[in-house]
Amino acid sequence: MPEKKYIYFASDFHLGIPNQSKSLQREKIIVNWLNSIQSNAEEIYLLGDVFDFWWEYKKVIPKGFVRLQGKLAEICDSGIPVHYFPGNHDQWQKSYFKEEIGLILHNLPIETEIKEKKFFIGHGDGLGPGDKGYKLLKKLFHWPLARLLFSSLHPNIGLAIAHKWSKKSRLAQGGDILPFKSAENEWLYQYCKTKIKQQYFDFFVFGHRHIPLDLSIENKSRYINLGDWVTHFSYAIFDGENMQLHTFKP
Repeated sequence: MPEKKYIYFASDFHLGIPNQSKSLQREKIIVNWLNSIQSNAEEIYLLGDVFDFWWEYKKVIPKGFVRLQGKLAEICDSGIPVHYFPGNHDQWQKSYFKEEIGLILHNLPIETEIKEKKFFIGHGDGLGPGDKGYKLLKKLFHWPLARLLFSSLHPNIGLAIAHKWSKKSRLAQGGDILPFKSAENEWLYQYCKTKIKQQYFDFFVFGHRHIPLDLSIENKSRYINLGDWVTHFSYAIFDGENMQLHTFKP
């Protein structure tokens, strides 16, 4: 009897913070997790902010993270599809991950069917009410002129500026994220409630929030937030019928 296959979801590795040594330690844990699921994975979904910052020049990519990239290339070469949704920290991608590693890139949330269940999948940044400051900033990040100007900087200068800015984030400095108060206070949950009025989905799956969440919406629909690999080391498994959050303990 063939071994049962599963769909895996993970998000928000934020490799690169708070420093090189701790990031490397976390990267090795992530690779161990990928090793542990490779034999029974049918597909893997990475929902963004895998890197705390990523900028892809025409001929240059950021230094480091070779263990994770090599492992993902190995998984893709073995025939297991790996989907990558750029997040708000690693959104500046072009073709490297697709051409060199074999990842399937999704620059926007997708609506898809997996084993006869309907999924809405994305990183989650900029969705739902509130966060107007970031939504405005996101438009600037995607403005072609802004990207052209940043690309004109020498990589040593451009990446130094970006990393300095990244390290000022609350997450990089060890600060707490916004705590969970109630479902009604969650912007992504509010987005799901609005979206489901237009179209039914069995599962809404997001990252970005950094808190593992499994909340009921209506008619058995659920909002799953994958948490992160900075403090929670959490991920989700879909077995074809049910979706469950897990914690990886190396």
